Amino acid sequence: MDFQYSPKVQELQKRLIAFMDEHIYPNEAKFHGEIAENRRKGDAWVPTVLMEELKKKARAAELWNLFLPESEHGAGLTNLEYAPLCEIMGRASWSPEVFNCSAPDTGNMEVLARYGTPEHQKQWLVPLLNGEIRSCFAMTEPAVASSDATNIESRIERDGDEYVINGRKWWSSGANDPRCKVFIFMGKTDPDNPNKHQQQSMIIVPRDTPGVNILRHLPVMGFDDAPHGHAEIVFENVRVPASNMLLGEGRGFEIAQGRLGPGRIHHCMRLIGLAERALEKMCQRTLTRVAFGKPVAEQTVTLERIAEARIMIDQARFLVLNAAQMMDTVGNKAAAKEIGMIKVAAPNMACQVIDWAIQAHGGGGMTDEFLTHAYAGARSLRIADGPDEVHRNQIGKLELSKYKTLKR
Repeated sequence: MDFQYSPKVQELQKRLIAFMDEHIYPNEAKFHGEIAENRRKGDAWVPTVLMEELKKKARAAELWNLFLPESEHGAGLTNLEYAPLCEIMGRASWSPEVFNCSAPDTGNMEVLARYGTPEHQKQWLVPLLNGEIRSCFAMTEPAVASSDATNIESRIERDGDEYVINGRKWWSSGANDPRCKVFIFMGKTDPDNPNKHQQQSMIIVPRDTPGVNILRHLPVMGFDDAPHGHAEIVFENVRVPASNMLLGEGRGFEIAQGRLGPGRIHHCMRLIGLAERALEKMCQRTLTRVAFGKPVAEQTVTLERIAEARIMIDQARFLVLNAAQMMDTVGNKAAAKEIGMIKVAAPNMACQVIDWAIQAHGGGGMTDEFLTHAYAGARSLRIADGPDEVHRNQIGKLELSKYKTLKR
C-alpha cells in the first residue's frame, strides 16, 4: 500500500482542516447552546440555524458530498481518498452534516444513486444531495434479534398497484428530525422463500404517508442526539405505489449488504478522528494538572496510557486504510473480512481511548460534554451496523475457510 495521499487529497485535507478551525471548533458551544435553548422551549427537534448557515458555507467552499464516488454531485473520491477527510470531519460528532456527509443520509443517497429509478432520484436523491431534506433507514426491529437481518418480521405485501407495509422499527436514526422526508424501509415480501436471503425487499416510504407513526425517541446513554435522534416507529397499513420498490422484490438483503459496507467504514473513519481528539484533550489536560508534586502527564500510568492510545489509534487507522483500498480494488464482498475487522477494532479502540481521556480529567471528565457524548457514540457503534459478536463470527469463519481447503 502507498501511504502517501494524492495531491488532490492533501489539498482537500488542508481546506477541510481550515474550515474546521474557522467554523466548526469555534462554534461548538453555540451549536450545543442552540439545541439546549430549543429544548428549554419545549422542542429539541427544531433544526439549528447555525447548521443551515454552515452548510451554505461548506457548499460554497466546495466541501460538499465528499463521500459520493463517481457522481456529478460528489467529489469523485475513492474510499481510500475519502478516509482521511472523513477522519477530520469525525473530530466533531455534529460536523459531518455540515458537509452533507452524515449518516444515515450518506447510505441512503448511495442506495438511491445505485438502485433508484430516475423518478426516485429526481424526487428524493436530488434534494438529499442538495442538503434540502434528510432521510431515515428503517431496518432494525425491537421484537427480533436484528443482528441477523433474516429475522426481520415486518411485511411488505402487494395489493394491486400498491404495497401495504406493516411493522415496528426502532433505532431508526433521523426519523425525529422535521427535515426527514423519506424512509428506506426493509421488510419481507416473500417470507416463505426457501432462500432466506431473498425474502426481504426495500421500499421508499415518504415520511408523511398515512400510517407512519413515530412512537418515541430513543436516548443513547441519556443523550437524545437532537435534532437528529433515533426513533421507534409503527408502520400500520402504510400504502405506497408499487413503483417505490427498490431494485425488485427479494433484493433487499443484497441492497443492505451494498449499503452497509461503505456505512461501516465511514463510521470507523470518523471514530479515528474522535479518538484523536480525545487523546489531544487527554494530553492537554494532564500537562496542566499537578498531582503528588508533578504533572499528571509525568505519572507512569498516564505515560503508558498515552503511548497505548497512540499505538491503538494508528493501528486502527492502518486497518481502515487497508479495508478502504480493498473495497476500491477488489470490491466490498471480497473485502468483507477487512470491513468486519475494522468494525470491531475501531469502536473498541475509541471506547478505550475516550475512557482513558475521561479518567485523566478526573471528576471533570464525567461532565465534559465532548468526552461523554463521544463515549456514548463510540459505545453504540459496537452494536450498530452489526454487533461485535456477528463480525467476529464472520471473521473467524472466513479465516477458517482458508484452511478447510488445504490438503494435509
